[in-house]
Amino acid sequence: MNYILVGLISALVSFGASLAMLKLSKRFRIYPGIRERDVHTTPTPRLGGVAIVLGVGAAFALASALPAFDRVFVDPIPVLGMCVAISLMAVVGILDDLYDLDWLIKLGAQILAAGVMAWSGIQIVSLPFGGIILLSPTMSLALTVFAIVLVMNAINFIDGLDGLVAGVSLIAGTVFFIYSYILAIGPGHQNYFNLATLLTASLCGALIGFLPVNWHPAKMFMGDSGALVIGLIMAGSTISVTGQIDPATVDPKQFYPAFIPLAIPLAVLLIPLVDFGLAVTRRLINGKSPFMADRKHLHHRLLDMGHTHFQAVLILYAWTAVAAVGTLMFMFVRIRVAIAILVIGFIVTAILTVAPLGRKKPINLFGDSVEEKK
Repeated sequence: MNYILVGLISALVSFGASLAMLKLSKRFRIYPGIRERDVHTTPTPRLGGVAIVLGVGAAFALASALPAFDRVFVDPIPVLGMCVAISLMAVVGILDDLYDLDWLIKLGAQILAAGVMAWSGIQIVSLPFGGIILLSPTMSLALTVFAIVLVMNAINFIDGLDGLVAGVSLIAGTVFFIYSYILAIGPGHQNYFNLATLLTASLCGALIGFLPVNWHPAKMFMGDSGALVIGLIMAGSTISVTGQIDPATVDPKQFYPAFIPLAIPLAVLLIPLVDFGLAVTRRLINGKSPFMADRKHLHHRLLDMGHTHFQAVLILYAWTAVAAVGTLMFMFVRIRVAIAILVIGFIVTAILTVAPLGRKKPINLFGDSVEEKK
């Protein structure tokens, strides 16, 4: 009930702030022009991330006043670290949405935000390799910063279609909320009112509140201020779960189940991470900066294949849902059943994805279409 209340407040504040930002942006014409890589044809405000941040902030303010969440705030340093990191990425994202910052500035800000989170204690402290291996402080810091920056950029890279990032993140967040809740109330773990679950509930609520103005045709985009903050929160919630695991309290038979939080983010971020990897590879092969924007992401490819805007978004939702829910199934059913669910889900989704190929020209994921190269 407490999590429902927190999520509801986040949704209401996010929705109200979205309408306010939309009205403000239109009144003062706070929106950029159309870029070559853009799918939309009408100038659209990109400050929806402000509404998402306000929704998450309102949720945390409420939670801090509820006795049920005392465990989250008994140590204020991790919460403060998250708040500072979120604020930093929100400000940098807003500036980028308005003035198109250099990618090196954005990368530097991402590393700084990740460093703040790691300093506050939100770190990857161990990994499951034949047991639980504790990392050295240096390795823990480096791996934490790398993971956070990777997730932020992966989320930001797929922000190209109406409702895509908000929907994918909502699916991912819902699955992760279920898992973090189950992990927290299991044997040897802490009370279920914890930072990871609170972060996820707050983010999901904010996304629900923002989606009505972001659904196709979108009246407002979340911009970098939204995508980077979403990636930061998803990474932070995941890492805060792994940081709670005490190797001395984990049954040897539960080494790998206890670290499913490391697998779930990879599953729910399957599309963003694949798109990120392809984009970086493509740009490096062409001698360009890995952060130079283009119109060759997976969502662009789906449109080129013949899918409508709505169909492309639903297909990417489907890939995310199959990967996330399928991975979560390993906690509830036998391994063979979970694998079967994953395989069947991927086969069906793959068929839906490639269905229009027979009517369209071949697509090269690393560059231009085959016909364009001739």
